[in-house]
Amino acid sequence: MKTKKLIVGNWKMNKTPFEAGILALEIVAKAKGVNSKHCDIVVCPSFACLDRVGKAIKNSNVILGAQDLHFENSGAYTGEVSGSMLKDLGAKFVIVGHSERRQYFGECDVVVNKKAIAAVEAGLMPIICVGESKEEREEGREFEIIKKQVRAAIADEQSIADRLFLDKGSFVIAYEPVWAIGTGLTATAEQAEQMCKFIKGLAGKDVKVLYGGSMNGANARELLNMPSIDGGLIGGASLKTEEFIRIVNS
Repeated sequence: MKTKKLIVGNWKMNKTPFEAGILALEIVAKAKGVNSKHCDIVVCPSFACLDRVGKAIKNSNVILGAQDLHFENSGAYTGEVSGSMLKDLGAKFVIVGHSERRQYFGECDVVVNKKAIAAVEAGLMPIICVGESKEEREEGREFEIIKKQVRAAIADEQSIADRLFLDKGSFVIAYEPVWAIGTGLTATAEQAEQMCKFIKGLAGKDVKVLYGGSMNGANARELLNMPSIDGGLIGGASLKTEEFIRIVNS
């Protein structure tokens, strides 16, 4: 039996609330024929657009997700957003540890772990991102880096993660090679499969592992047909309705 696929659109810092609402309505209209038994569709707009997009996709087969959260549930953290806030807005998923958060905002493995735990405690499904840089791959360290990131994300000293994650299987991992994000480069289907299979060996064979890194309508079918790739984390292509639905239909 084939694993149910998960296709997640990460809109990043794009679209005003008005524009995001229109994009969401377009996706809903095009996604009506998608069988929810075969594929779940998630869109992750910016925080400012969550309410508008949530209303646009209500009662459809499109699910609301968010792009980030703070690891505390409340407090003096100006500009931050908590898991309970996202949950109240209707989000079901949240992206954690995206390479851009690691690169531009200095998020380390410890922070990613705390955010993943906070997401689960809030009743959200974290999509934990891991991936190696071009330099790390050229040095032959890609498996070492991924192993470190995965293990750090799903366990901590108090074994909170063990109780929340490993018992319930309530997380997703997205493999996104940094060298293939926004560059137009894509890991070959064989490279992506090899790493996703490796991640399943670390996190558990039943854990959904997505591929992220310039997936588009042209290469989606080959990637999604790989046995260890359970879906995609889509960046730029998710902002184009026809392209995104083409990936979903793959």
